[in-house]
Amino acid sequence: MDYVKAFIIGGLICVVGQILIDRTKLTPARILVLFVTLGVVLTAVGVYEPLVEFAGAGATVPLTGFGYTMAKGVEKAIQEHGFMGILSGGVIASAAGISAAVFFGYIAALVSKPGDKS
Repeated sequence: MDYVKAFIIGGLICVVGQILIDRTKLTPARILVLFVTLGVVLTAVGVYEPLVEFAGAGATVPLTGFGYTMAKGVEKAIQEHGFMGILSGGVIASAAGISAAVFFGYIAALVSKPGDKS
């Protein structure tokens, strides 16, 4: 049942993204930033935590989950380090994801032939 919940919630988040791409003039980059910011805001108001508990990876894997991870990291770092935790907490909490994105992006660039579309 956990897989079904993760699939449904993750799928719904992706459907929202696809609708934004199809129905608005927002660029994909702006939608990605919107999703990360939305994850932070929903975590701050206490809405995203119950969704994560319900859906697990269905809520933490999409970009809203990245915002959730950053917000929780800031929250923890503020408790441990005070005001300076605001600047470091999000990056520390999401360091593994950032490192993986850079590493796999580099591998993809080596394997493929990156270049301009023109």
